[in-house]
Amino acid sequence: MSGLKPVLFTLPAMVPFVLFWLAPLLYVLYLSFTEWDFMSPEKTFVGLQNYADLFSNPAFYKSLKVTVLFCAGSVLPIILLGLGLALLMNRKLKGSAIYQVLLFSPWVTPTVAVSIVWSWIYEPEVGLANTVLDVLGLERIGWLQDPKWALAGVLLVTIWKSVGWAMIFYLVALRNVPSDLLEAGDLDGASAVQKFFRITLPLISPTTLFLFVVQLIQALQAYDQINVLTQGGPSGSTRTLLYLYYQSAFESFQIGEASSVAVVLVILCMLLSVFSFGVSKRTTHYQ
Repeated sequence: MSGLKPVLFTLPAMVPFVLFWLAPLLYVLYLSFTEWDFMSPEKTFVGLQNYADLFSNPAFYKSLKVTVLFCAGSVLPIILLGLGLALLMNRKLKGSAIYQVLLFSPWVTPTVAVSIVWSWIYEPEVGLANTVLDVLGLERIGWLQDPKWALAGVLLVTIWKSVGWAMIFYLVALRNVPSDLLEAGDLDGASAVQKFFRITLPLISPTTLFLFVVQLIQALQAYDQINVLTQGGPSGSTRTLLYLYYQSAFESFQIGEASSVAVVLVILCMLLSVFSFGVSKRTTHYQ
């Protein structure tokens, strides 16, 4: 009976894990080896054909490139801006609580609502973005209509929505830095920059790792803002792997092909997470 105790204690957590994560994942893996149109009662087993078609499809590599650009263009600015804002708010400026609420409010606002508002801001004729450019004497931009600018437009919305969330985590981490270590740095004659890089930054590195992994996963799963703002266009310039999956599954009804995209996306997400934890362990070891 004693040997069953660990199983019984973990059972409440394992049941939803198996039902809502492992079982669907295995089913998607099975579907990736089949040809199915989402409506026929039968599924045709095709082996690795879906993967062969996927890796020979130029649209897949273009979507992969967009996904990489989207991840790099959103994760790093969110972390850096969140840290910068947290350092500013940690100085306990007058009215900082109000600023924190304002900066955090986009995070609790539904992404669809945020994206609709930004689509009005990006409107090419009367939108606020181009109006500001006119005032500055700059040329108007087709924010969501020009393939050169569409991804930047979606990234701006993504960063604006998430930077306040990162700021809150960094603000808590900064306030948990032991004051005696900072005072010891003052006694040793360390400058503010030296204290930040030698004391503060290493101590908040777990928060940085957490934000990096979470934001990376969210970037890989970004859908709402892309669907509302650009629908993957123009010319596929904002079509990520997840949006390619959506188009294959719910526009073309190629469930097998879509499932192969989903499997590749899951593997990519796992590899990036393992890489992030590996880098974190090495960094901690050298420190």
